[in-house]
Amino acid sequence: MRFTEPTVGVLMTNPDLTLIAVLLDRSGSMQSIKTDTEGGFAAYLEKQREQPDGVEVTLAQFDNEYECVYANRPIEQVPPLDLQPRGMTALYDAVGRLVTDVGAELAKRPEQQRPGTVIVVVLTDGHENASKEWTHTAVKSLITQQREVYSWNFLFLGANMDAVAIGSEMGFDPRQSITYAAAPQGVSGVFRSAASYSARLRSGGPAPAGFTDAEREQANPGT
Repeated sequence: MRFTEPTVGVLMTNPDLTLIAVLLDRSGSMQSIKTDTEGGFAAYLEKQREQPDGVEVTLAQFDNEYECVYANRPIEQVPPLDLQPRGMTALYDAVGRLVTDVGAELAKRPEQQRPGTVIVVVLTDGHENASKEWTHTAVKSLITQQREVYSWNFLFLGANMDAVAIGSEMGFDPRQSITYAAAPQGVSGVFRSAASYSARLRSGGPAPAGFTDAEREQANPGT
């Protein structure tokens, strides 16, 4: 297990810049919702483009391997998602890698160039089953640190599980965790919910409490 704490300050950050770092599960079980996920991701970004402040996007995908597809790309230059499901679900390794990489990159920037809002979106359709470097305890410590010390926002979107319970065990705020149905309607619904909530986080007003009941219903209809 490799554990390096990011050292990301919060003073003098740029209030007109948001970083959205997305971690997408591409394990083999995602094949059945591949097209829906690609479309949902496109709709999520389109919603973010509606707001006037600047957005940078980082995208990483994982199965039992981790791949950073692009980092800190202006949202206007983000290409369509190409999801190629395969492999198993090394969720802890992927979360640990994404958060430490993003933290290290932001720590190198002058403070006034650091985003005033950081939103990490983690989407998975299954439980951890393949990590080798990061433990549950280490990931929980890392997420908790970034949330409580550096005010990062972590959205946990989980299918085939109780995402609120699983997310809470990993350090995600239960108000920012949401269960979705691994079917076309659920996938499109969870991306719409995440898009609306992310837009509220970027609005500059009081911090929103979390996903609404209506957003939870559209992500997991019939519950």
